[in-house]
Amino acid sequence: MSRTPDTWILTAQCPSLLGTVDVVTRFLFEQGCYVTEHHSFDDRLSSRFFIRVEFRAPAGFDEDGFRDKLAEQVTPFDMQTELTPPGYRAKVVIMVSKADHCLNDLLYRQRIGQLPMEITAVISNHPDLAHLAEWHGIPYHHFPLNPNDKPVQERKVLQVVKDTGAELVVLARYMQVLSADMCNRLDGRAINIHHSLLPGFKGAKPYHQAYQKGVKLVGATAHFINNDLDEGPIIAQGVESVDHAHYPEDLVAKGRDIECLTLARAVGYFLERRVFLNANRTVVL
Repeated sequence: MSRTPDTWILTAQCPSLLGTVDVVTRFLFEQGCYVTEHHSFDDRLSSRFFIRVEFRAPAGFDEDGFRDKLAEQVTPFDMQTELTPPGYRAKVVIMVSKADHCLNDLLYRQRIGQLPMEITAVISNHPDLAHLAEWHGIPYHHFPLNPNDKPVQERKVLQVVKDTGAELVVLARYMQVLSADMCNRLDGRAINIHHSLLPGFKGAKPYHQAYQKGVKLVGATAHFINNDLDEGPIIAQGVESVDHAHYPEDLVAKGRDIECLTLARAVGYFLERRVFLNANRTVVL
């Protein structure tokens, strides 16, 4: 569902308590706000409550006053809230290596306004894709990676993230393993994409390995990064059927398409404030 340009987004999470839905929706009613979309979820296993509401504000809406009154109302519920104004475009840094399909797709979706974001920088350990960023007028940072001194390169990356004020880092086929320190610093705000082949194939040319085994499904997984390689909380997945007529190059092409779509979907969920971290899992509303 696409967001209308005049709506605010209110998200919140808290322990599971009686009255959590009411305290949010009643407050919006009392402030004269019209709810256009509402989703909530109560996780009975973790005893956590999550809610996302889009609403239209009345004329003369006082954002600061709204925030102050909301804080008073939700304090008894230990509720953490976030308010996103209409037209907000999050600042995003993209990291890539040599494969260009995911980067190109995200740049295009930003350009046509499909993803409400401002790509502030593209960072790579290779110079190959500089032309793509330059064509879009986006700074391109080439930070070569010395395997014997990875912290130096990662400090440069983090400095760009800090200097640009980016709230999201997208690993759009960035083919390097991030250090534990880097993962901790970007916890909850860095999304990675990788192929999902059944059974799993690791190492060089996974699609060629899959062809040799006659796989019948190919897909992609977009997830938050963490210290466990490719095992962070999953945000979105895509899958398609294949058969004996798909040669290795066909599997690679189909895999590229699924990676682009799945990554764009995950980034869109993040930008629209639909993703909540719930321990090692996600709630996507």
